[in-house]
Amino acid sequence: MVDATQAIPHARIGRDIYIDNLLEERQKLNAESPSRKLSVNDFIIKACAITLAKMPQFNIQFINGEIHQYHDVNISIVVSVKGGLSTPVIFGANKKTIWEISENIRRLSKLAQSGGLKIKDLTRGTFSISNLGMYGVDQFDAIINAPQGSILAVASGNPQPIVKDGELSIGTVMKVTLSMDHRVFDGSDGAKFLTGLKELLENPTDLVL
Repeated sequence: MVDATQAIPHARIGRDIYIDNLLEERQKLNAESPSRKLSVNDFIIKACAITLAKMPQFNIQFINGEIHQYHDVNISIVVSVKGGLSTPVIFGANKKTIWEISENIRRLSKLAQSGGLKIKDLTRGTFSISNLGMYGVDQFDAIINAPQGSILAVASGNPQPIVKDGELSIGTVMKVTLSMDHRVFDGSDGAKFLTGLKELLENPTDLVL
C-alpha cells in the first residue's frame, strides 16, 4: 500500500447514489428467501460486475507500463482481518448471479477470518471494492490495489433531504468514490463508470435477473 500510494498518481471522483429502491428490493427478496440473505454489498458487487463488463477498459491490470485487459471480471473485496486487511477475489463475477456472489462473499470472508485463504484466492483481481458503510462512514478514499487500475470506496447510506421531481423529500443517499490510476484513466472515464453504476443501483431490478 505504501508503494501504491507513492508510485500511483491517484485521481478520485465521487457520486451520490440514492438507494431506497435497492433497499426495498433487498427487503422483498430476503422476505421471499429467508434462508438466503442478500446484503447491500452483494448488490454493489453485482452492479460493478455488470458495469465492468460494459466498460472493459476498467477491467484491467497495469503492469510495467502496459495495460492488460481481461474478459472475466475478477473483483477483489477488501476484508478486515486481525492485524490488517485481506483482498479475496470473486472470480468471473460478471457470470455469477447475485445469489452466487453472496455465497462467494460469505465463504471467502470466513476463510479470511480463519486464515484459510490461499494465494489463488488473493491474486488475479482486476478491480477492487472497499465498503465501510457498516461502520457509519460518510465518505472515504481508498488506495488502489496494484496492479489493478481502480478501486471503489463505498460509504454508508444515510437519510438526507433530496429534491425529487421538483419537490423536497427524504431519501437514502450512499456516497461512493472511485480512485483511478491517472496514468490509465482520466476524470471523464471515471464519470462514465460511476454514471453506469449509479443507474444500476438506483434501478436494481436487473441486478437480480
